Parts: sequence; structure tokens; C-alpha cells
Amino acid sequence: MFKGQPYIGVIGAGECTPAEAAMAEEVGRELARRGAVIVCGGLGGVMEAAARGAQAAGGLVIGILPGWDPAEGNKYLTVALATGLGEARNAVITRTCDGLIAIAGGYGTLAEIGLALKMNKPVVGLGTWEARTSDGRAIPVLQVATPQDAVASIFRLLRLAPKLRY
Repeated sequence: MFKGQPYIGVIGAGECTPAEAAMAEEVGRELARRGAVIVCGGLGGVMEAAARGAQAAGGLVIGILPGWDPAEGNKYLTVALATGLGEARNAVITRTCDGLIAIAGGYGTLAEIGLALKMNKPVVGLGTWEARTSDGRAIPVLQVATPQDAVASIFRLLRLAPKLRY
């Protein structure tokens, strides 16, 4: 860990709309400006856009890849970690992060949200999943409207939550 720097996951689908990519790129850029280490799944879509934004701002981006070959990662990663774990790498991503920002996304994103909440890590959502427990309670994902709100919110939540490292 880089002393004092939060590790923030940016999660979302490997294929996304131009609007989702623009949001992810701005989130990555703003996280890097604030000194966060960005953690993502390392592939395309939201992950690549967030990495591109972070790299443009001089940030550090760790891609935790599903396959065996680090070359599968997008070209904006600082570090590409090939795990060979497939979707099980979602647990590595969520465990690595102090908090996560979910941008849109599919079932993999939903799985990462669930894992993060189970690990008591804050999650901020931009146009992502909204779900309820079996008894009707909303899951605690803070839904926001803009990339700037997402970044400000995750930093605020991290100040409020105890830092858990295992």
C-alpha cells in the first residue's frame, strides 16, 4: 500500500455506452487528482475509461485481470495483475479496495457490489444497480448523479467508516 492513499475500485461493465465511458473517465481523473490508487478489472468499457482518466491525471491504476496473460489488460493500466481466476477475481478487486464506485454495469458489477457490502466497504453508484433485501430494505449503495458527486461521496464515506485491512 502507498501510505495514506485510499484504494478505490471503479467497477462496471466491459462494454459501455459513450456516456458511461465519459462518466468513468471523469471519475478516474478526479480520483487520481485526489491521490487515490484506482483498482479495476483491467479490461475494456468502464474499466478502460476510468484507467484512461486516471492515467491522464498522473494516477496509479491497478488492473486485476480474470485471465492468465497480463497483456490482456487495457493500455492505461500502471500494473496488470493476471490472476487466472475468471469472475472469481471480483473478490480480489473488492478485498483490495477501501471503497468502490459502481458505474452502470452488469451482473459482474452486481456481484462486486454485493461482495463489497458484505465486507462492510462503502459503495457509491452512478446509474448502477438498485436492489432490496428479501424484507424490502434498500441495499446501502449511495446513488449519485455526477462523477464529481461520486468521488466526493466516496471520500466522505471513507472518512466516516473505519479502515478495514485484512
